[in-house]
Amino acid sequence: MPTISVDSGSVKIECKPGQSLLDALLDANVAVDNPCNGKGTCGKCRVKVVSENPVAPTEAELRLLSAKEIEAGVRLACMVKPETDMDIVSMHRERKHEVLTTGLLPEFEYDPDISKRTFTIERPTLEDQTPFEDQACAQLGVDALSAEVLIDAGLVPGEFTAVFHDGEVVQIERGDTTDELYGVAIDIGTTTVVCELVNLATGEVLADASQINAQKVFGLDVLTRITYELEHPDNGIANLRKVMVKSINGMFDELCEETGIPRNRIYEIAVGANCTMMHMLLGVDAHGIGKAPFAPAFARAKDLPARAIGIEAAPGARLYCLPHVSAYIGADIVAGAYVCDLHNVKNNVLFIDIGTNGEIVLSKQGQLLSCSCAAGPALEGMNISAGMRAAEGAIEEITITEDGNQFAIIGGDVEPQGLCGSGILAVLRELVRCGFVRKNGAFVKLDRLPEDDYRRKMLIEHEDGKRSFVLVDGAEPMLVTQGDVRQVQLAKGAILSGFMALLNKAGIGMDDLDQVIIAGQFGAHLTASSITGTGILPEEVEDRIVYAGNTSKTGAYMALMSGEVKRGMERLAHEMDYMELGATENYERLFSQCMMFPDVSKRKEG
Repeated sequence: MPTISVDSGSVKIECKPGQSLLDALLDANVAVDNPCNGKGTCGKCRVKVVSENPVAPTEAELRLLSAKEIEAGVRLACMVKPETDMDIVSMHRERKHEVLTTGLLPEFEYDPDISKRTFTIERPTLEDQTPFEDQACAQLGVDALSAEVLIDAGLVPGEFTAVFHDGEVVQIERGDTTDELYGVAIDIGTTTVVCELVNLATGEVLADASQINAQKVFGLDVLTRITYELEHPDNGIANLRKVMVKSINGMFDELCEETGIPRNRIYEIAVGANCTMMHMLLGVDAHGIGKAPFAPAFARAKDLPARAIGIEAAPGARLYCLPHVSAYIGADIVAGAYVCDLHNVKNNVLFIDIGTNGEIVLSKQGQLLSCSCAAGPALEGMNISAGMRAAEGAIEEITITEDGNQFAIIGGDVEPQGLCGSGILAVLRELVRCGFVRKNGAFVKLDRLPEDDYRRKMLIEHEDGKRSFVLVDGAEPMLVTQGDVRQVQLAKGAILSGFMALLNKAGIGMDDLDQVIIAGQFGAHLTASSITGTGILPEEVEDRIVYAGNTSKTGAYMALMSGEVKRGMERLAHEMDYMELGATENYERLFSQCMMFPDVSKRKEG
């Protein structure tokens, strides 16, 4: 088998016959960007081959890599199938990422399912040989202790503390530990994961940690990861769960190191996540979510021992997974609807979580109707030629002027490395505003611009007749291509059509809408002008837009702190109606109409 030497021999791996270089790297846990799961469509899994490579570039590589890159030995790992030993340099560079950890938090009563009580085991005598279990049960008011709890407890005469979960003893600790009661709230997004350590006695958040979702190596979006499961029937499900649990345990290490709290004092973990991520966390087959009729294996809330899936916390720690509505309205959206009190509002409110999927909930005076639209990864900065995650060096805002482009870049005074999701929307807003892009999404033709029009020097016309916008000039200019515009156009058409379909179904018009709530990691970084300027939402609602932040994490926190909140979320998930957009009458026509960008000429006339 060919041996692959990575980064001057720092890692050496063996590549199986016929195996792609990408799969070999992933099997060896070598980080490499892989949004499309090796389909040769994203162009992100770049590596530099420094040894002789006799295999000619594929059509996909010729299309996605520049001639200069190919000449320098840059290849796409998914397209290379090594036949001989190979030396490569990894081009993957982890950068500091911005992850949203805060969100709207309404008032509610603390009443966690986890509690503690002390008891004492008396030394037996010939006159009193009461078993230790019976002594404990009498003082704690329970009928019996499970064998598992007894085995872990090691009861001897002395003082102990019992840990209760929803009235049942799940753990016994030596001594009085009643002042040590902690839990963790987790939001698992397709792109990011956030954990926060909470004092269950007071509700105080003691520390938080966040990471890019470790499953990114198996694909950027949920459908790509489901495809990975299908293509790897022997270990795909296990691999997805393994990397997620490992990531969570790593964040627990960070939380415990920062606070000095031992992980065996963490007694409950509450998780908000979309339906696919929850399946993959628990190691449940997610295949049904990826194909019609889109039936998940489960949608109800789950309560299980944390160690059943490998999460390292207290021996008796519980894992609570919030409930879902359907395959594409997950626990993260249920949490958001609950946090925003959509089931109790007296007016008309629209809730939107914008990401790789756009999940939308309409509350018509407390009656909830939901839908989900496949926005795709473009709005996360992927499937964009210069796209990247929201990391240092990413352009997040832009203003186009006659004198050039003015940027806001994550990390401050650093060189621009690419476009994150908010950046690509800001660019499209500006391209539409300045007339570079027409209503139908096509770049304006150069021969239609006056010779002295400043836009001429910002557009490039390629040999095939297609045009691109020069975002950053240089020897290797950073471009926004016609393909990039189409990707955003598809995403914005999907979200707007979902928005309009819900209003139509509910029988209300735009003027009847009182508020639009934007939630989630991505949405929090979008300006109202970018949302309406690109036509994701109509211009009429711009003054009604409010931001709720990471409501999935907030919902997990509330569930951690209150058993009643858990029951409330379970009732809400059961009562929320779901509308399948693909089965909606005339949806294709609506989607086509929603693909159009705002007509700037009419806006100026108005």
